[in-house]
Amino acid sequence: MDPITHTFVGASLAASGLGRKGPLATAALIVGANAPDIDGCAYFAGPYAAFAFRRGWTHGVLAVLLLPFLVAGLLAAWDRWVRRRRQPGAEPAHGGTLLALAALGVATHPLLDWLNSYGVRWLMPFDGRWFYGDALFIVDPWIWLMLGAALYLKYSQRAASIAAWGAFWLFGSMLMVSVPSVPLPARLLWLAGVITVLTLRACKVAAPRYELGVERMARFAFGCLCVYIGVAVAANVVARSAVRAQLTAQGVRSIRSVMVAPLPADPLAGQVVIATDTDYYFGRWNWLPRPTFVPSAQHVARLRYGPLIEAAAKAPDVRRFLTWSRFPYAQVESNASGQYLVHFRDARYRGAVALRGPTVRLCATPSGLEHCG
Repeated sequence: MDPITHTFVGASLAASGLGRKGPLATAALIVGANAPDIDGCAYFAGPYAAFAFRRGWTHGVLAVLLLPFLVAGLLAAWDRWVRRRRQPGAEPAHGGTLLALAALGVATHPLLDWLNSYGVRWLMPFDGRWFYGDALFIVDPWIWLMLGAALYLKYSQRAASIAAWGAFWLFGSMLMVSVPSVPLPARLLWLAGVITVLTLRACKVAAPRYELGVERMARFAFGCLCVYIGVAVAANVVARSAVRAQLTAQGVRSIRSVMVAPLPADPLAGQVVIATDTDYYFGRWNWLPRPTFVPSAQHVARLRYGPLIEAAAKAPDVRRFLTWSRFPYAQVESNASGQYLVHFRDARYRGAVALRGPTVRLCATPSGLEHCG
């Protein structure tokens, strides 16, 4: 999921009462919830290096065990060398508490990342297999609204925080309005939710009752999140089973896998990719007015290794891309000069410019096909 979601999850755990467990408890939850994304540094080595490395080592079982010690150690050092030097009489942070809260924060991260179709490698470094939940879009505004409502009511006491939250609600609203694929009912529901949250904040009651109410709201919001995730996962299982059953009834054989991926801000529809032995087929899943799979006439051939593909796949960027790719395929172009352009793609992200694979130029030489820049 996106960094805002991970931050909100850690902050919501803190706002629900865990933040009162001691000094730096809130920091342990928030930093822990974001710690696995330290692998974002891989982008400095190029986008395809990030494809091959991200959501692997720092998201796997070994990292989930080790990262809490790193987070707790850094916070304990901050507590000793910075915080308590600035505030000599302050209560020291308890190492065991920091470790437990950091472990909880870290554990939420790979679970949330599993929920989308990008995938996560839970078993790294022992096994590089990808796992996909296909339940939530990678940026889910409904999680922002659920958790953001409780956090805004709690952390909007100062002018700077009010301004920051105002910028967030404006950014979220602009995103919902500007993305063409977001349906109109979703846009209206988002705007109604934001207006409701702003109204609740403006009508807050006396401070003691308000703080108690906000803590309860944080717990309620986190409970709603758990229910939302559970329903989304169960719905995806049902949708995939229904798509497979419909295709089988129509005589389609050799189905290897079915993906029903969520769409932006629309939990009532999904993008379908069906992998057979030879091709990828596409379609759309709709829950309303009744559960329906609408197949598309489009399809592309699966990646087949012949001389062209084998030669192109030797490029480092291609190897990295194929490490990440779930439904890989290639498009080949040729010209009169004997050159070939091999475009590598993933069927999950047809049309997504930011997630296109590399393009390799091959030249025919007396010794065979060679990369020619």
